[in-house]
Amino acid sequence: MAKKKKEEVLNLEAILFKCRDILRKARNSGSFFEKRDLMLTLVFLRFIGEKFDDGVESLKEKLKAQGLDPESPEIQKAFFDDPSFTDGTYNLPMEARWSTIINTPAPKLNAALDTALKSIAASSDQLKGCFVEGTFTTRNLGSVDIKKIVDEVDKISHKKFGEEKDLIGRVYEYFLKEFAVNATKEEGEYYTPHDVVQLIAAMIEPFDGTLYDPCCGSGGMFIQSTDLVRAKQGDISRINVYGQEKEAATWRLAKMNLALRGISHHLGAINDSSFTNDQHKGLYFDYIMANPPFNLKVWWEDTLLKDARWTDYAIPPASNANYAWILHILYHLKPLTGVAGFLLSNGALADSDAKEIRQKLIDNDKVEAIVILPRDLFITTDISVTLWILNQNKRGGDYHGRKLRNRAGEILFMDLRSWRDNAVKGEQKKKVMLDGEQIQRAADIYHHWQEEGTDGTDYAHPELYRSVKKSEIAANDYSLILSNYIEFVDHDLEIDYQAEMARIQTEMKALLEREKKSQQMLAAAFEGIGYGIE
Repeated sequence: MAKKKKEEVLNLEAILFKCRDILRKARNSGSFFEKRDLMLTLVFLRFIGEKFDDGVESLKEKLKAQGLDPESPEIQKAFFDDPSFTDGTYNLPMEARWSTIINTPAPKLNAALDTALKSIAASSDQLKGCFVEGTFTTRNLGSVDIKKIVDEVDKISHKKFGEEKDLIGRVYEYFLKEFAVNATKEEGEYYTPHDVVQLIAAMIEPFDGTLYDPCCGSGGMFIQSTDLVRAKQGDISRINVYGQEKEAATWRLAKMNLALRGISHHLGAINDSSFTNDQHKGLYFDYIMANPPFNLKVWWEDTLLKDARWTDYAIPPASNANYAWILHILYHLKPLTGVAGFLLSNGALADSDAKEIRQKLIDNDKVEAIVILPRDLFITTDISVTLWILNQNKRGGDYHGRKLRNRAGEILFMDLRSWRDNAVKGEQKKKVMLDGEQIQRAADIYHHWQEEGTDGTDYAHPELYRSVKKSEIAANDYSLILSNYIEFVDHDLEIDYQAEMARIQTEMKALLEREKKSQQMLAAAFEGIGYGIE
């Protein structure tokens, strides 16, 4: 009996590795960035095509429910020649549909792909500027190579890998991971893991109003935050997202990613630095979520010397952008109600060059919580980072159905570095993640501390969290290093030394007795055969 052929198990990384291998061997495939952008553009065409197909199927079901035959010529002409969707799905012209692309003969694929991109850009204001003209024909990959890659991308489907996932973000992260081996910290880009975004969103609850990210990358913060809004509230139209991104290819990717998910967005007219060309100058937001480049060195220009963003504080150090990010974020928060959650390297907790700014942030009661995260959460770096929460209103009141107390003069410190139980398997380097229970526990600790009825003077748990008064922080020279505030338990003190010494002595005595007995038995054995032992 013939053996049954083993069915191939689809794995996103395996598919991407195969595509990367094809591109590595192909002629004219370009630099790493060109390969990455080509792949991400293909994945976008695949996903937007799949979403269109899903929209058509959904429309057919609705027509059937109304007693209409979606296959009749009259209904086809009325509803499907120019279909309209209400869920953010784009009506793709025939040449831009994935069903057209996947069935195009290999020698015509490069031209067909560029035609699809041009057609999509012409039919959507939000997608204008997303695509580089001649992306595929300029590269002009061999027909065999481009066909192989398109066939591989065809396997990447929301139906197989999960609608709730930020799949474009995961593809982007894969290529960042492959590049990170050779990247310096200055060159590297960071895709914020899903669990980290969930933690920030669970804590600050960006459920309605405006959400801003000044270094939005591929748009993953927005994608995952709106997923949380869907889960909690069900209506992402209640959130308006604003962002900015310096890198041109990543900015285009973010626009593609958000358009694909039907998220209305404002990412500025062009890609540029949030420091030197703020695309949202004068706008203030309800929520800010961000993962700025850690310890960014090259950011300063002399034109920033008298910038309004640091007028009330001090000019941030030109050698490191950490405090420039903090002041930029604070500047864009709504003055009375804005809340921000963002990540920085741990060095910002006690950076001596920025002490004046940090002191004023604390004195002005802008810092609400400092949370140190476990190492190895990110693919592209193994360092532990800090989640900062700034809040313009620590005076209390109603917030998303909760009654908050007056927390003026207090900061909550939380240390999650020991939460390393969940190792992520299948990664080339060590990686951990926060699970849903851990995320909820951290959010509960923070929210309970905020709520009416909690005594902030006695809110603490050894080695995990503690509420601290400004006066104590001032006494520690305005350092935000957690070991100054969270109690460390010396577990050696829990040992009963007398009992422990008695146990060791008993074990040593028993060991010596066994050794003595062994020597006596060995001596007797040798005497029995005529030998003596000295």
